[in-house]
Amino acid sequence: MIYRTALSAPVFGLRREIDRLFEDTFSRGDGVNAWSPAVDVAETDKELQLDLELPGINPDDVEITAENGVLTVRGQKHSERKEGDEQSRYHLVERSYGSFSRSFQLPQGLDDSKIEANCENGILSIRIPKAALPQPRRIQIGKQVSGKGTNDVSVQKPKPNGNSVSQNAVKAQAAAKQPA
Repeated sequence: MIYRTALSAPVFGLRREIDRLFEDTFSRGDGVNAWSPAVDVAETDKELQLDLELPGINPDDVEITAENGVLTVRGQKHSERKEGDEQSRYHLVERSYGSFSRSFQLPQGLDDSKIEANCENGILSIRIPKAALPQPRRIQIGKQVSGKGTNDVSVQKPKPNGNSVSQNAVKAQAAAKQPA
């Protein structure tokens, strides 16, 4: 059965030749075109989520690694074309096959030890939870005690009336009151 399109046969043949020219020019050395799956990146207040389109790819053929703040997704999409089949021949091949690799620089504040991934209906979803950020604390610098020549740094403890007093300052005051 012959399917007719709006394109005439000579134009269709020209397109095929141009496609072949680009494939030969921009393909990798092994003759397989490099391709890269589409990705969506979304952020919520709890996590960062990456969704990659991997239709027709077995999850066992995909590797996810996180190292030094970089998330990398690698995989292989195997060709289903059967060359040399006497009963059928391909007139147009638009699907891409071969290896792929995508790397993403992760922002600060993510807990890469708790990355979760699942694949459903050709969509690989990777979820990276946000880490609890350390809260700053105030550190009081103590006063120099005469005769010792050192500066003491201490964390202040609140007094019952709400004022803060350094323990080292109390010791320094007690030492100053003692007769020499």
